[in-house]
Amino acid sequence: MMRLPWFGFRAPRSLAEAARILAEEGPNAMLLAGGTDLLPNMKRRQQTPATLIALRGVPELKRISNGSGMSLGAGVTLTEAANAKAVRERYTGLAQAASLVATPHLRNMATLGGNLCLDTRCSYYDQSYEWRKAIEFCLKKDGETCWVATASKRCVAVSSTDTAPALIALGAKVKLVCAAGEREVALEDLYRNDGIEYLTRRPDEILAEVKLPDSAGWRSTYWKLRRRGSFDFPILGVAVAAKFAQDGTIEAARIALGAVASRPFLVPKAGEALAGKKLTDELIAEVAATVGSRAKPMDNADMDIYWRKQVTPDFVGYALRELRGEDMRAMRVRIARQAVA
Repeated sequence: MMRLPWFGFRAPRSLAEAARILAEEGPNAMLLAGGTDLLPNMKRRQQTPATLIALRGVPELKRISNGSGMSLGAGVTLTEAANAKAVRERYTGLAQAASLVATPHLRNMATLGGNLCLDTRCSYYDQSYEWRKAIEFCLKKDGETCWVATASKRCVAVSSTDTAPALIALGAKVKLVCAAGEREVALEDLYRNDGIEYLTRRPDEILAEVKLPDSAGWRSTYWKLRRRGSFDFPILGVAVAAKFAQDGTIEAARIALGAVASRPFLVPKAGEALAGKKLTDELIAEVAATVGSRAKPMDNADMDIYWRKQVTPDFVGYALRELRGEDMRAMRVRIARQAVA
């Protein structure tokens, strides 16, 4: 049985108090929201904070505000984000992404902020301490070699957040708070393509809020590939958001990929190719190929990397056809139920 290591525990009752405690405790402290990722990592000794700062009792992190845009506190659970009527109707891609994370039990605990800050994953890293010790550890934790790409000086552990691609496609921003003040950044700028230093959030900062822009005219969707349709982390995530004119012409569009690099990222050329046009079959095929060329998965997650790259254009096509108005529910069910060997 893997047991948690010893740690100190702090339970602030306000965001200001949490930021103050985080500044006092320094880099040996970590934030605890739902704990669905952090606590298993601690059991495997992947992360060993001296102090945990629990955010469950911070009311500012649980608010949802609905105006021309929308604001969601980082402590909103994935279940709450997926079930909120305004999210489902105005930011469908986010609701879909949140609903596809893990299982209902985990979504009831896991938070939006936690999923955005999810640790990168790798088949050589997400193992017990004894397993990792037997191979002399890896570059991400305690070792000197990346076993996925042994010549690489950079860790290539993969980003496995579902909500980040969806929110990036929607043009979301996040508010980061520390004892000295706060700042706001575009969500896409929160990430680095580095499996170790994968966040630009400073150690003394708390991701407090997600801000979404006006949704008028926009449609969005999120498609996820995984081995088991009821549980697994993504091995591919495709998020698309597009603003449509009344005649069906796309005025603006954003396509983001997840689970194919150490960060979720936009494909600007795809959005540019869609702008000012209607979604014809030919345009869908062209854009799908453009996005597919940017998918470069590594051999550190589930399934064959060449197959994962091969199906990327298919998933982009599914997403675009759904935004065009086609009923893709049968395809979603087929993907969710299909046992991939």
